[in-house]
Amino acid sequence: MLKENLANVEKNIEQACKNAGRSRDEVTLIAVSKTKPVEMLQEIYDENIRDFGENKVQELCSKMEQLPSDIRWHMIGHLQRNKVKYIVGKVELIHSVDTYRLAEEINIQAKKQNVIVPILVEVNIAHEESKFGISAEDAILLVEEISKLENIRIKGLMTIAPYVENPEDNRLYFRKIKQLSVDITNKNIDNVFMEILSMGMTGDYMVAIEEGATMVRVGTGIFGERNYKQE
Repeated sequence: MLKENLANVEKNIEQACKNAGRSRDEVTLIAVSKTKPVEMLQEIYDENIRDFGENKVQELCSKMEQLPSDIRWHMIGHLQRNKVKYIVGKVELIHSVDTYRLAEEINIQAKKQNVIVPILVEVNIAHEESKFGISAEDAILLVEEISKLENIRIKGLMTIAPYVENPEDNRLYFRKIKQLSVDITNKNIDNVFMEILSMGMTGDYMVAIEEGATMVRVGTGIFGERNYKQE
């Protein structure tokens, strides 16, 4: 079943790229594997998927120990400062930086390990109270502040769009994030690159790709519904 799910997602990604006149290799599929057993991750790995996203540090570290070492792990959930030390130097990308204090802690731990940590700034584009992320209005200022931290590289933006029945309802938000990334690029801030737009999930990733997403985070579409009782 996982194989069919993945093939279906892959087909949709290709179609969305085609719709937008983009090349398929411009989009990275991140398999969001939170709460899923390592056996399921291994099955998807065997289908040549190498990018996996986790929401919790403990679960990420545990799975990292049990699975092949060439997996690129993405920290996509809210990250607490006291957990930063466990993932710095181990993950491919931290998607969810939304405060200067968190960035500062990442920088401290990165210096200790003598590594440069790539991050995305998380933007709460729809101003949803239930979600983390900085407002679009404050994002440029935060990017400018974080850019001065020596051991961090801002690689782009991330957003979690609202949960909607009709994916078209989120097109406007994806467009706004894309525009924000252009505005930031135009400021030519040192150490800041807007090459990654991490946006779009199971319900709306096709629309996100059409609006410029370079990373889509698909969990349910690949692994099926989650059992939150396990969390």
